[in-house]
Amino acid sequence: MNTATAETTAPVSPPAAGSTAAPDSASASDPALPASAPVPVPGPLAAPAASALPEAPVRVTVVVGSDREGRFGPVVADWLLERIGERDDFAVEVVDVAAASLPTALSHDPSPSVAAALAEVSPALDAADAFVVLTPEYNHSFPAGLKNLIDRHFTEWRAKPVALVSYGGISGGLRAAEHLRQVFAELHAVTVRDTVSFHGAAGAFDTGGRPRDPAGPSAAATAMLDQLAWWARALREAKERRPYGG
Repeated sequence: MNTATAETTAPVSPPAAGSTAAPDSASASDPALPASAPVPVPGPLAAPAASALPEAPVRVTVVVGSDREGRFGPVVADWLLERIGERDDFAVEVVDVAAASLPTALSHDPSPSVAAALAEVSPALDAADAFVVLTPEYNHSFPAGLKNLIDRHFTEWRAKPVALVSYGGISGGLRAAEHLRQVFAELHAVTVRDTVSFHGAAGAFDTGGRPRDPAGPSAAATAMLDQLAWWARALREAKERRPYGG
């Protein structure tokens, strides 16, 4: 049996004549600190007022990374754009590497023709809150045309999230996707964890451009896009409060 021990308090004796109480002591009769005064407890903090304005949609630019003749990319891109279009939290633009007439020779002083070609793609990258990059795998990596587009821009990628969708043979383009993570890290971009990959892509879609087994890719796309939306909003809000200076 547990026995509680009663706590006893010795009576407080008045100070002797001519003595002075210690400055950090208080007697039971001290009017500044009544013995029976309860300790004040702060009330709950008021919740921040909800914004009356609806949250702006996340501006997503989809980059179609293949420019090979007879490419399979548009089939995957159409499916991807349908998945994104099912959501009401994204506003979408598309940049197609095959449609961008960008030479491979880089220059700090581009010619008028190169400047005109960049003017066709750079605004869509600059205005984006987030990106989805669609890439095939060529010889264990991603295409040169996609690298050329990436390397011609810097501030457009900074402090923004990037989702990766890949397709290919037995690897599903995952080696290309992993290479892209390293490239975007150097550009101060954040790649989200989850990806969508199509292994044996040519056989994974029917003649109408639909996945033969849609459940798996659709679930993967939902998880990836949820992560992309979270990162896009979080980084957008952070940059509004404190501009990124990395």
